[in-house]
Amino acid sequence: MIVAGIDMGSLTTKAAIVEDFDLISHSIGRSGVNVVEIARHVMNEALGKVGLSSQDVERIVATGYGRISLPFAHRTITEITCNARGLHQQFPDSKIIIDIGGQDTKVIRLGPDGTVENFTMNDKCAAGTGRFLEVAAQTLEVDIDALAELSSQSRNTIEISSTCTVFAQTEIVSMMARQTPREDIIAALHVSIARRVFGLFCSLRTEGPIVMTGGVAKNSGVVRALENLIKRRLFIPENPQIWTAFGAALFGEKKQ
Repeated sequence: MIVAGIDMGSLTTKAAIVEDFDLISHSIGRSGVNVVEIARHVMNEALGKVGLSSQDVERIVATGYGRISLPFAHRTITEITCNARGLHQQFPDSKIIIDIGGQDTKVIRLGPDGTVENFTMNDKCAAGTGRFLEVAAQTLEVDIDALAELSSQSRNTIEISSTCTVFAQTEIVSMMARQTPREDIIAALHVSIARRVFGLFCSLRTEGPIVMTGGVAKNSGVVRALENLIKRRLFIPENPQIWTAFGAALFGEKKQ
C-alpha cells in the first residue's frame, strides 16, 4: 500500500511517500500562493524519485496550515498529531518534541504510546521561528545556511533584547551601524530564539529523550544554544523537516 502525507507549512511544503509504514521518498518545496499546485508538485516529485505516479497512491493525508485547501486529500489531520505520530515511529522512546517551523514553535509532550499528552506553542509572533532567522539573514546580508557556521566564530557575548521580529530587525541594524561583529549578532540571535523556546519547554518539562524537528533544527547554532539552556542533548533526525508529513502518511496506512 502506497500512501502520501503532505505537510503544507507557511514557508515550505513537504511530501512523504510511505509503503508498509516505511518512508521510501520525500520532497520539499517552497510554499507559494497556489498551495494546491505546490502540494501536487512536491508529491509528484517525491513519487518520481522512486518510479511511482499519483495513480499508485491509495490514500493522501494532508496536514499543516494549508491542509483544508487540498481538494485531492482523503483526510486532514492537525500537524501536532501528525508530528507526534511520525516521531514516535522513528524515536519510540522520545518524550518531548520541539518543533520550530516557519512561523510557529511547538513543544509537545508524548505519552508512552506516542499520543499527545500536552503541548504548548507560540503562534502569535514570528520571533523564535524560521521566519525570524530569514529576516535576520536578509538584514545581515548573509545566506541563511551560513548562520550556524558564522555564529560558531563569535568571540563576544552580546544580547538581542527585542522579542519582536520587527524590533529585533531594527536592533540588528543599529548594531551593524556600531560595527558590532556580524558573528556576535548571529550568536545573540540564536540565544534569543533558544530562550523563547526554553520558556515553552519549561511548562512541559519532563524526563526522557528530546527530539527537535523543523527547518530550524538544521541550524546547529540554535541547537547548541538550546542545549545549553535545557542542559540535555537534543536528538535531531535526518531531514528534520519531513516528519510531520511522514506522520500524516502513517495515518493513511492505518486508515484511521
